[in-house]
Amino acid sequence: MSNLDATAKEIEAWFFKDYVPTWVKAAVRKEGESFIFQYYSVPIYWNALGVNDWLTTEAAVRRVIDLQQGQLQDQHYDHTNVPDRRIVAYNENGGAVDVIWSRVRADESEVMHLVVHFEIARLKGKGWRVIAVQSTDNSKKNALNQVFAQLY
Repeated sequence: MSNLDATAKEIEAWFFKDYVPTWVKAAVRKEGESFIFQYYSVPIYWNALGVNDWLTTEAAVRRVIDLQQGQLQDQHYDHTNVPDRRIVAYNENGGAVDVIWSRVRADESEVMHLVVHFEIARLKGKGWRVIAVQSTDNSKKNALNQVFAQLY
């Protein structure tokens, strides 16, 4: 296994076995945003769900997370299904996660269907952190190659 393969697996494990379950648990239990700085850097670039800006303070990040979780809680959000995902390691300290989120209620009826791109960096003394988030409604497509425009 190459160093980049190992990094991609490390990013995948951190993201899907640590970050995602923690985020879902906090959203469902209405625990607020206090956990988020274990996963997000400040500043963070945010281009998702109506926000397009650098969030340069912890307070700004908290407001975005509270807004997002509040919208989900109002719709009885229960968990997130992941129809497709892609992990890319750029180097030993950086990569990206592209994912389709199908956010659903306990009965599997959908609350929100998004494609999201996360830029991930290993920060000294902090470990992996999300440094940028971009998303869009993906019109119910469940494959990343049907959503993103790609030129080669």
